[in-house]
Amino acid sequence: MSERHLRIGELAELTGTTPRTIRYYEEIGLLPTSEDRQQGKRRLYAESDVERLQELIRLRDLLNLSLEELSQLVAAEAARADIRREFAETEDSDQRRQLLDQALEHICTQLKLVRGRKRELERLEQELVTKQRRVRGRLREIESEHAAA
Repeated sequence: MSERHLRIGELAELTGTTPRTIRYYEEIGLLPTSEDRQQGKRRLYAESDVERLQELIRLRDLLNLSLEELSQLVAAEAARADIRREFAETEDSDQRRQLLDQALEHICTQLKLVRGRKRELERLEQELVTKQRRVRGRLREIESEHAAA
């Protein structure tokens, strides 16, 4: 049974994005281009492309990443996938140790991006908490003035 292939408009609809965004993501390497697509022919996508695009959009929106940062995150994940394959194919403990060290470096890259966004969100939260306290304080002042009158 062959996998159903989707056209770019269907992929865009399923993922809540636009064909233009999909083409751009292909152009900058976030999405793989269809290698068997001939020049001028329609792009066709598989379920794995739907999942990958959904994950890209989720990460972009959740972490508010620039496209460069998103590319770094995706590249680190792809490198880790390659490392996992190599790790499964070798029994040599020295080679496995090197692969695990490489995996840690990629995870550190990903954590740096995520933690940077987390710090920004924490700063925003603190600013909003401060504003909330200030407004509540003013409300209390008005209520006490009103009660005294």
